[in-house]
Amino acid sequence: MIAIAGTIGTGLFLGTGRSLSQGGPASMLICYGIVGFIVYVTLLLLGEMATQYPVAGSFNAYATRFFSPSYGFALSWNYWFNDAVSVASDLTAAQLVLQFWTTSHTWVVSLLFWVFLVSVNAAHVKAYGELEYWLSFLKVATIVIFIIVGILVNVGVNESHTYIGTHNWRIPGAPFVGGFGGFAKVFVTASFAYGGTESLGITAGETKNPSRNMPKVVKFVFWRILLFYVLSITLIGLNVPWDYPNLSNKSTTTSPFTIVFTQAGSPIAASFMNTVILTSVLSAGNHALFAGTRVLYGLSVVDPNPHAPRIFSRTTKGGVPLYALLATSSVSVLCLGSSYIGSGKLWGWLQNIVGVSNQIAWLSIGLASWRFRKAWIKQGRPLNEIKFRASWTWPWGPYFVIITVIALILIQGWSSIFPIFSPVDFVSYYIEIPVMATMYLCWFFTKHIVVPIPAPRNTSLDLSNESTPLIPHDAGALPHHKRVFDIVDIQTIDLYSDEYPDDPADGVEDETKRTRIPLFWKLYNILA
Repeated sequence: MIAIAGTIGTGLFLGTGRSLSQGGPASMLICYGIVGFIVYVTLLLLGEMATQYPVAGSFNAYATRFFSPSYGFALSWNYWFNDAVSVASDLTAAQLVLQFWTTSHTWVVSLLFWVFLVSVNAAHVKAYGELEYWLSFLKVATIVIFIIVGILVNVGVNESHTYIGTHNWRIPGAPFVGGFGGFAKVFVTASFAYGGTESLGITAGETKNPSRNMPKVVKFVFWRILLFYVLSITLIGLNVPWDYPNLSNKSTTTSPFTIVFTQAGSPIAASFMNTVILTSVLSAGNHALFAGTRVLYGLSVVDPNPHAPRIFSRTTKGGVPLYALLATSSVSVLCLGSSYIGSGKLWGWLQNIVGVSNQIAWLSIGLASWRFRKAWIKQGRPLNEIKFRASWTWPWGPYFVIITVIALILIQGWSSIFPIFSPVDFVSYYIEIPVMATMYLCWFFTKHIVVPIPAPRNTSLDLSNESTPLIPHDAGALPHHKRVFDIVDIQTIDLYSDEYPDDPADGVEDETKRTRIPLFWKLYNILA
């Protein structure tokens, strides 16, 4: 249910309006489909590592362990910032949703939501889980209702009693709006929408029986993407014209979901849908605040060199890292800037920043998986010892994720350069790259990761052969040269520490549950 909550949020309910107005229905469908497949493969790679090593910090810890400590440091702070800005983005989105009813003092709802989210996350982790469960249930039910209503509206059950069909794909400007620039723009909004799915790995450290539950969650993601995104986006593109008034502009963004219910001729149903969207904003903010708090906690407990001040590792009696929670939630003050910039414009910038940050997270999962798999094979461990193995992604999975995500990051900002250069938009698309590089170099040089290696007298190292030792056997070497990188040596990675020891009691408990009411559990799994 947490994975569902991470998949369905403001990106789907509200971001699709921005995607439709910038790229048109065809661009939106193609881009969301491409990004959805990339995310699915990425989560399979993450599932392998999270099931094997359910640790605090998730892919941030895996990047440090399997790829590079300096890169892991930069990634962890980047992802913490991503979650913190996501909370601000969701609170800003709440103001946009509220504009369906009123345009005055919308910042008040952001403040009330902030207090509520901090209060829930300051309680026991069960409070977070319980809230997400019910909000997720509401969102799933709403999506199913929307799909039914969307089909009815399209075939003629609407205010004008006319068959819509593919009409909105054939109006002037459609189906591709804004040419290649408009098409490329949708990638970052799609990445924002899919963001949060990778954070299910962060919950692995607090998940009961991860060996059984994590693979199940990851496998179900494909069907969620197909149902919740592809089908919903298809119906939005068919029913809502890309030039619908106030669909997306500087001051506001209208949810296509609310528009479809309005087309059905029921203002009450439209208000109900808008209320559900408001709860989804709350859920998305809750999800981001939980994940950001755990990432900051994970940074503070890294051994032997913590990546954040130790104060963030302090927890309450209930196990909640309170100082990490307060630090993460404090960034949400950004949402108050909407009073000066405009809610729609501010939300667009925050959406770009979070979308690119999500892509960097997926790229990092690909890099960590690439090194993890190479280390596993290099050290001779049997593949059947991997608790969850996505065999159909071997060996191409990590390479596919790395190459496609890099392409997305470079291409999607095209419209900020051509035909007219937009400095603010350019910064929102690419600011993450120099920030990551700066963080990497800061950790690299402050920790003096420059390792002296004896230089051989008459030996040339074949660096293309990974079996060649980095330290030559010639003990009588002449002056030293230095290795100026900290890529982890796959031959020395400890593949046994932090492995989850399967507890037979977990299986017995699960089996006991299912034998009590077998029909109920069968129906539950079919529905899930």
